[in-house]
Amino acid sequence: MKNKEYISLKKMIEYINKALRYTNNCDYETFSNNEEKVDATVFAISQIGELVKNISKETMEKYNNIEWVIIKNLRNKIVHDYEGIKLNFIWDIITSDMIKLKADLEKILKNETNNK
Repeated sequence: MKNKEYISLKKMIEYINKALRYTNNCDYETFSNNEEKVDATVFAISQIGELVKNISKETMEKYNNIEWVIIKNLRNKIVHDYEGIKLNFIWDIITSDMIKLKADLEKILKNETNNK
């Protein structure tokens, strides 16, 4: 794994941590009614998708349990149709997908560090 990929995976984890921190102790109503929380969280999610561009095809194939293309496409949706983003969809990602994605990314980092 290239150093740029490794750094990008670490940054993805940082953005996941930010999104989880921004929404900590929130329910959907609190989240959806707080413009700053929404903007900060959606930005963090978009940055995760942006960082996917630095992940090689080989790494994506090796770790195909992660929906790389979906993550990247979500970033494109956010950037190009921000007003069309459904907050309940973002909330589902935060509450259902983020913790698993973080664990998967941490496993990749651990695996790649052990293989050096």
